[in-house]
Amino acid sequence: MHVTPLDIPLPASGQLTKVNEYVFWLRMPLPFALDHINLYLIKDDGGYAVLDTGIGMSSTQTLWESIFASLDKPITKVIVTHMHPDHIGMAGYIVDKYQVPLYMSFAEYFMARSLSAGPNGASNWQDLNYLTLCGMDDEYVTQAKEKKGGVGKVVKPIPLQFERLSHGQTLRMAGIDWQIIVGRGHSPEHLCLYSEAINTLLSGDHILPDITPNIGVYSTEPNANSLALYLSTLPQFLNLPKNTQVLPAHKLPFTGLHQRVNELLQHHQTFLDNLLAFCATEPQTVKACLPVLFKRPLNEHNMFFAIAEALSHLNYLYFDGQLERTVNQQGQWIFSR
Repeated sequence: MHVTPLDIPLPASGQLTKVNEYVFWLRMPLPFALDHINLYLIKDDGGYAVLDTGIGMSSTQTLWESIFASLDKPITKVIVTHMHPDHIGMAGYIVDKYQVPLYMSFAEYFMARSLSAGPNGASNWQDLNYLTLCGMDDEYVTQAKEKKGGVGKVVKPIPLQFERLSHGQTLRMAGIDWQIIVGRGHSPEHLCLYSEAINTLLSGDHILPDITPNIGVYSTEPNANSLALYLSTLPQFLNLPKNTQVLPAHKLPFTGLHQRVNELLQHHQTFLDNLLAFCATEPQTVKACLPVLFKRPLNEHNMFFAIAEALSHLNYLYFDGQLERTVNQQGQWIFSR
């Protein structure tokens, strides 16, 4: 890794770490292998804006209550970068507690409302067909059919009203401007916030150090080209200063933005090259391609994201005309040169 972590202390549980005069960093636990999320308070007129909120669990709420008790001013608004549960999970709780507005992009708000509401009686045959198309065996598909999950369990009820943030818009807080930069691919319309006044980028999941954001194609839109969206919205960050302070949603805040953007671009190009070579030897299912991309064992939770990530790269090659895609007699996608 060529980025340099910022020389600031890691926040203790339920505590804030000052990043600069306008931004404070806090952390919340996650019940996954990636066991934390970085959240931020931004100085605003009359108080603080919350950027991302943590997963909707009682332990997260307890930590938020500790944070709130330590503040000298109230919360003025809640900004959510994107609709994933670890980012929007507690948004409704904070919005209701302080009766303040929720700021999101249009696509992220309505996608969050849709996913948290669940199927509402709709059949899941398309979800199961997606798994079969990806080459998963009957046992895996049967287990998925019986699973009673749903993001609604870890997302507090989402407010019925929101304020839309769009690419190129400026949000002024505490006398400084924050430029809205939209990234796509990891989620539909992911918000990043950049302030030239303090040379700080709140990058959410779009740009992470050490790890790469999941770029997946899921059963809700199996013919999506998520990777093309990600690769087309990543280079715009090279227009920001090289020494920008980057405050990501996971791992440590850092400098080295340009290096990290170029590393992410190269990472995905390597994946694409490896998949192209693998599918040139003989036609492959999505599942058969997993060992090409992932060298570690995959548990049930990771497998869900790994399938989506492999499909996003295969779809990219298919829509780019570098691979052909057919369906075999078992109802599985087959990718070949």
